[in-house]
Amino acid sequence: MVNFKIRLANRLIGVECLYESTAEFCREYLSSEGESDFSVAVSMTDILEERAKSDRERELEGLPPYIPSPTYLETLALYRKIAERLVDYDTILFHGSAIAVDGVAYIFTAKSGTGKSTHTRLWREAFGERAVMVNDDKPLIKISDGEVTVYGTPWNGKHNLGSNISAPLAAIVSLERGENNRILAVDKKYLLPKIFSQTYRAVSPIALSKTLGLIDKMLDKVSLYELYCNMNPDAATVAYEGMRGNKK
Repeated sequence: MVNFKIRLANRLIGVECLYESTAEFCREYLSSEGESDFSVAVSMTDILEERAKSDRERELEGLPPYIPSPTYLETLALYRKIAERLVDYDTILFHGSAIAVDGVAYIFTAKSGTGKSTHTRLWREAFGERAVMVNDDKPLIKISDGEVTVYGTPWNGKHNLGSNISAPLAAIVSLERGENNRILAVDKKYLLPKIFSQTYRAVSPIALSKTLGLIDKMLDKVSLYELYCNMNPDAATVAYEGMRGNKK
């Protein structure tokens, strides 16, 4: 067995797993300081369950069979177990591309293949050193009474774009393809189903109830938008300037 500690969303987590490669995968987040807030363990049973889940999803999407490596599946199983526990610390796992400009974060969410990563690339090109990727795929979001904070994680997508940083979250943006670039402020009721579909939904009923409460609280604290964009370079400035003029 392989044992290490990882710090995510300002929580120290003890990990027991099967493969050294998982510790290497988490290398930028490894920590040995202090006592763990909680611990998780990944077994071969967990890895096999991840494989079965992958098979079911690919079949539903009409994709050909694919057998991921056990080492890759272990990283997925680990994050799933961590996400289940972090709900107790007011933190949720979200599927989206998170970028910070001048230290303030924005998350773009959409179905896979819509262009989240392409859009945040336009932000990096438009704003240069002012823009830093927080996480391109699976950031963590902590919801407190004071503010909502987004955190980087090792699970940062196929392009491996992210940083071990945190930033206050200003807005969540639902991304849609469109002929013209335009951004619209939307209300909580409109965006809630999309946000829920992109949030990791815990298995246990208690954790699921906590997740729903955290989403509700988060949507009261951040600005919400729908962005239609054509992926031309000015899409980034249209989005950014539109949000700056409609802050909560």
